[in-house]
Amino acid sequence: MTKHIACISFDFDAMSGMVARGLKTPTPVSRGEFGAVAIPRILALLQRHDVKASFFIPGTVIGTYPRECEMIVAAGHEIGNHGWTHIPPANLSVEQEEEGFMRSNEAIQKLTGNTPLGYRSPSWDLSTHTVELLIKHGFFYESSMMGHDHSPYRIRVGDVIHDDRPIEFGQPTSLIEMPISWSLDDFPHFEYLRMGQSVAPGLMNASSVLENWLADFNYMTQTEGFGILTYTCHPFVIGRGHRMLMLEQLLHGLTKMNAEFLTMAQAAQRYDTREPFKS
Repeated sequence: MTKHIACISFDFDAMSGMVARGLKTPTPVSRGEFGAVAIPRILALLQRHDVKASFFIPGTVIGTYPRECEMIVAAGHEIGNHGWTHIPPANLSVEQEEEGFMRSNEAIQKLTGNTPLGYRSPSWDLSTHTVELLIKHGFFYESSMMGHDHSPYRIRVGDVIHDDRPIEFGQPTSLIEMPISWSLDDFPHFEYLRMGQSVAPGLMNASSVLENWLADFNYMTQTEGFGILTYTCHPFVIGRGHRMLMLEQLLHGLTKMNAEFLTMAQAAQRYDTREPFKS
């Protein structure tokens, strides 16, 4: 059994991330529209390499682009919950957050016939209530935190964060964290974004990003007997021509390093089998 796993994941946000930031004029909305253009390209690439991926899709995007979402499901990829809108949970009340879980789950159930096993929060910003809500609604894994690079772990509840005293850690739960990193996310590397006086420059050279992404997997194989590395891409970002070439080179490079490509649900199950939860 292969012991070094690569999870290729996509956040199909379309324009929902722009809308959540209040950017609703035609040009920012059109940036999100490109995500629908990119979906067929991405699916064709994944099919050529026989890779099954995980797509996290806000409920509003499922309603906006049903055809593209149906294509993802027909190709055999995993669909995960990404909230109803792209507003970060930390900016919602507990009632709003739970309603978003439920509405998004209903949309995914209608799309796939199944409730999702995994959740990824918009903007990777959980609220203090998120973990309890995920457990309440039966999620198997979560993927928004950064406590490790290539080892899943059990998420705690009950942490007490003091300003001027040592942190008091809570108790682990059965919920599996599939950790992520901004360094393995395409958005901060590539997307130019201007918000008031703040500018995210993006527009990095794709070859440099590819070098880093492959090096992280290489490091895992050299230092760990078992590990899972998760890459996060956005169709409207990675779907541009030179970045699609980079994505294909990533798949080639990972294959040369004997990576096993699994969906995030499959990888979480692999971890759960190796490290069963002890209450």
